[in-house]
Amino acid sequence: MERHRKHSVGGTTLHTCHPCRRAIPYRIYAVIHTCGIIALMYHHVHSLLTANNTLITCLLLLSDIVLAFMWATTTSLRLNPVHRTEYPEKYAAKPEDFPKLDVFICTADPYKEPPMMVVNTALSVMAYEYPSDKISVYVSDDGGSSLTLFALVEAAKFSKHWLPFCKKNNIEDRSPEVYFSSKSHSQSDEAENLKMMYKDMKSRVEHVVESGKVETSFITCDQFRGVFDLWTDKFTRHDHPTIIQVLQNSETDMDTTKKYIMPNLIYVSREKSKVSPHHFKAGALNTLLRVSGVMTNSPIILTLDCDMYSNDPTTPVRALCYLTDPEIKSGLGYVQFPQKFLEIGKNDIYACENKRLFNINMVGFDGLMGPTHVGTGCFFNRRAFYGPPSKLILPEIDELRPYRIADKSIKAQDVLALTHNVAGCIYEYNTNWGSNIGFRYGSLVEDYYTGYMFHCEGWRSIFCNPKKAAFYGDSSKCLVDVVGQQIRWAVGLLEILFSKKSPIFYGFKSLGLLMGLGYCNSPFRPFWSIPVTVYGLLPQLALIYGVSVFPKASDPWFCLYIFLFFGAYAQDLLDFLLEGGTCRKWWNDQRMLMIKGLSSFFFGFIEFILKTLNLSTPKFNITSKANDDDEQRKRYEQEIFDFGTSSSMFLPLTTVAIVNLLAFVCGLYGILFCGGELVLELMLVSFAVVNCLPIYEAMVLRKDDGNLPKRISFLAGNLTVVLIVSSYFVLK
Repeated sequence: MERHRKHSVGGTTLHTCHPCRRAIPYRIYAVIHTCGIIALMYHHVHSLLTANNTLITCLLLLSDIVLAFMWATTTSLRLNPVHRTEYPEKYAAKPEDFPKLDVFICTADPYKEPPMMVVNTALSVMAYEYPSDKISVYVSDDGGSSLTLFALVEAAKFSKHWLPFCKKNNIEDRSPEVYFSSKSHSQSDEAENLKMMYKDMKSRVEHVVESGKVETSFITCDQFRGVFDLWTDKFTRHDHPTIIQVLQNSETDMDTTKKYIMPNLIYVSREKSKVSPHHFKAGALNTLLRVSGVMTNSPIILTLDCDMYSNDPTTPVRALCYLTDPEIKSGLGYVQFPQKFLEIGKNDIYACENKRLFNINMVGFDGLMGPTHVGTGCFFNRRAFYGPPSKLILPEIDELRPYRIADKSIKAQDVLALTHNVAGCIYEYNTNWGSNIGFRYGSLVEDYYTGYMFHCEGWRSIFCNPKKAAFYGDSSKCLVDVVGQQIRWAVGLLEILFSKKSPIFYGFKSLGLLMGLGYCNSPFRPFWSIPVTVYGLLPQLALIYGVSVFPKASDPWFCLYIFLFFGAYAQDLLDFLLEGGTCRKWWNDQRMLMIKGLSSFFFGFIEFILKTLNLSTPKFNITSKANDDDEQRKRYEQEIFDFGTSSSMFLPLTTVAIVNLLAFVCGLYGILFCGGELVLELMLVSFAVVNCLPIYEAMVLRKDDGNLPKRISFLAGNLTVVLIVSSYFVLK
């Protein structure tokens, strides 16, 4: 475990690390809470031996075992959390001494991921406060769309005006869309002319996207005119040849003022075939790893989602404070920045910030071997993709070796020929790619799996969370999109959990107890659906019939339940507040955890089982980032839940909401008029009812397009009746 220390290079302190003050109180509480859990398990076992209804006791025991294990995985990340500070202003390397940087940007659908979004992300990193001739931006278009290529051709022309403007005026917001949307942007003639140029470019790109094709009249660069002829009638997103196009070359291209060298900009659409597996995003990233290896082979790689634009132009230098530190760089695999989102509502009703995943857990991991990889905003040491620190796994050709110096022009014929070869759909056959080299295959959450395997191999990682966000992305404004994305994550996490390299046994052996437990936290998250379902239905149905499943207020075990419940939630709330959250955001986050347990995790389990039985195939459904629905945006700003179109995903959730409301009425009646003693049951039901208020509102009071469909409410009502009737025979 890492203690307070300073890291210096040549006598200059580049970064510091210090433990969080809450670590010792957390360790003390962990011992106390563990004793409480042991006592609870004893109570369950004793009840199992003496109770009349063993089914109820078994369900409660199963649920509490899951909760106890999830608490243990979380607690392992609370025992040594650390915070870091870096000092990029002290990084004093000469421009020629800066390491080269390859930037990977992934996109796959021009309608769900609008090309102008890709353009702004690319422009924001091309204009980094970094030697431009050292930057190469590779855009992977896994949808193989001419619309995306057209947008990037336009971006390349605009960048020759945008880059010198940003550097000359020291602009902070280097995404044009963000800068020109800001009220504080410059009103100078230069800025206004640039704004008109940007609007014209945006208009042309959006017209092409709307029409669905690139008309010849819109292609103004003769050098790129021929490449659009590759999109023939036989060209589909699932079956097409490799297209690699150098849109900007640092060896020859200058900005309009002839003062700055322009960074490389390369469009890559790998070959696709219906008969060859493409491994989703991991396959696209490995293609970029090989193509960039042939062209530039930069020692540092930044991976970005197409909607995660740069918010701080000094971010690469901040990462270099760690990646170039001679004390740690030989074993440092990557530097991970947190995902942060623009236009998050004041109270984040859908918990899109994922503060627990992107902040709270990260500082805990960082005190062990380092944070997990979260798919974007990550600076990699290229060497980390080629085996453990102590053993370099050589790729099949010398041109892909991590330490090779790429000294040929990126437009040389032999270089371009080789890039087309390594981007072919059959290139990986009988190689180590995806298993021992590159991003790892075998899960829909390739980011988590790749970071996990790096740590198992012995690589260290660093969590870098500066006050000024390094990157900003767009968040979902509809509950259906949030739940859909979480289903994909649940399936991917279960794939890892039940693989040969599961964190249950492989991780503990390679990483040790605490790190192994920490890595179990996410893959076991779908199991959250078990206690949420049991505690969302069993005590409620028992309350309706006046049957006790928890100790009564006069029972000494009553205090144990109270302690464990409030202790766990109080600790979780404290985590949120100490990492910059608010009480309202925490409440919405724990409510979304309940919703995910009854929708995303529930159906993720089903989808994984069907996939395992070969009854369905895994799907990588892209989350739409085109937030064009004004009514949907308005509901989000007003903090009104948007359930979107009719979906069976919300049937279990709606059923549980109805059961809890009926149980609340019955329990309240029993307490007030019949002298009932089912206090714990009523407390739990009350907690659930308050969480379900948006669901009741969507079922009954709302008439807008985001309400809960009547069909779902009707089916949930019928299912509630079935549950109440069938539970009579179990409870009585």
